[in-house]
Amino acid sequence: MKVAVVGAGAIGAYVGAALDRAGAEVHLIARGPHLAAMRQHGVRVYSPRGDWTARVHATDQPADIGPVDYVFLGLKANSYAACGPLIAPLLQDHTAVIAAQNGIPWWYFHRHGGPHDGRRIESVDPGGSVSAVLPPERAIGCVVYAATELEGPGVVRHLEGTRFSIGEPDRSLSPRTKEFGEAMRAGGLKCPVEAELRDEIWIKLLGNISFNPISALTRATMREMCLHRSTREVIELMMRETLRVAEALGCHPDISVERRLAGAERVGDHRTSTLQDLEKGKPMELDVLLAAVVELAAMCDIDVPTLRTVDAISDLLARGVAA
Repeated sequence: MKVAVVGAGAIGAYVGAALDRAGAEVHLIARGPHLAAMRQHGVRVYSPRGDWTARVHATDQPADIGPVDYVFLGLKANSYAACGPLIAPLLQDHTAVIAAQNGIPWWYFHRHGGPHDGRRIESVDPGGSVSAVLPPERAIGCVVYAATELEGPGVVRHLEGTRFSIGEPDRSLSPRTKEFGEAMRAGGLKCPVEAELRDEIWIKLLGNISFNPISALTRATMREMCLHRSTREVIELMMRETLRVAEALGCHPDISVERRLAGAERVGDHRTSTLQDLEKGKPMELDVLLAAVVELAAMCDIDVPTLRTVDAISDLLARGVAA
């Protein structure tokens, strides 16, 4: 099995190292000091579950790799439309793309069934720009429940969690999801194949849609947001509105708002990825987390006043960062 990891940052390099340990042929695509370090020393993984080093091929030239069986996307979703030059040399007829993204994916309504089947979500696939680069029929969905960070160039610190749930847009238990899942498990990760992956997308989104934009607006940590009564009430409203949209689309996330809030409070003084991007002057990944759900709510004729308000304010913040 030949795999290319496009965007071999903290999550991508961690997955690549695990697949290498499983015996897959792995190629990592990165750049800068991180690429130089992986070329020289391999990917060094430090984890409570044991440390290891994976000596894998790393490059910034996808043409050096050629066609692969699987592309694992470790890029932020707001980079997808521009990743064509990285992806094109890796594709052959059967190449699947596993997108480890947060939020609503561009393939969400592909083979969805029902009245919205095939519909494009403008917030995440503006003008079809993402689908043109990543055809939905290649997509395998992926919901990440692992926390990693780059401790330094070529060094991945695994903090917690090893689950990468995957699933086909059409809910089938396909040979390609079975093969990829088996390889991930052989590398020491959890990788269940879920028929109803969209339910898991909404479960994870409950936290991302609320804590991520609020953290950027307030510069607060997870614990601080949970302990501030008025802010906690806003986050709870956002979660409840999100659940109404999910249910209108036929999904039934198996988690309560209370449980989601309690879990977030236990995380402690963690700064969300959106806040970290803001602090580094990077684009914030809010379209797939928040704007997409506001768009879906309008499509389903559901009023989401709290989500709309936070989306409007967050969009103004994001425009200031991009300016």
